[in-house]
Amino acid sequence: MNWQDAVEKTVTGLGYDLVDCERSPGGLLRVYIDKLPAEALTGALISVDDCERVTRQLQYLLEVEGCAYERLEVSSPGLDRPLKKPQDYARFLGEEIEITLRMPFQGRKKYKGVLAQQPVEGSEPLAHPFPLVAPDGVAVIEPAAALAVLAAFADTQAWRLVFSDGGAEQALDFSLEEVREARLVPVVSFKGRGVKPAPAKKPPRAKPARKDDKVDGGPDQ
Repeated sequence: MNWQDAVEKTVTGLGYDLVDCERSPGGLLRVYIDKLPAEALTGALISVDDCERVTRQLQYLLEVEGCAYERLEVSSPGLDRPLKKPQDYARFLGEEIEITLRMPFQGRKKYKGVLAQQPVEGSEPLAHPFPLVAPDGVAVIEPAAALAVLAAFADTQAWRLVFSDGGAEQALDFSLEEVREARLVPVVSFKGRGVKPAPAKKPPRAKPARKDDKVDGGPDQ
């Protein structure tokens, strides 16, 4: 088993989404993990405990398989999360992303705009792919329905980027094969991206207390 297979087997086996992994010439092995879509879409974030759990299991399996490395780092993908799979694109429809094309189009490779579904004849493009319910007037994602939508996008290769460059709105249609790299444009928000998760019940009123700094596995989506 090579190191890529060992990483994928470990991360997915522990119930996480493998976002990306890379190995530097100096032997540094970086692994980026996320919650599975059903959890992530309800606002769940990767924590330090998640990263430590994956790290321990990876260290064991890499040693057993004889995969050489100098140092191992496991973390969340960060605010500029890479988009790799069709399901990644479906999950972040309506978000601002930056893509780098393999070949220049109109003299440039880099484009930044809002990710959209490429129109399909006979159907309307989706503004937001996930069915919403609205308990207490707050729109939330229904996880089971969202997973069904993501599954429907499993083989989707054609997408659209809507951008303006300071002028009229333009649309760039592209396939995943034409993209060398795609990432979310960082958005600094403590509420996360997309639709709000279901609201929790309000706790009893209490006196204000000092808020401790939150420690987790890094900023996430």
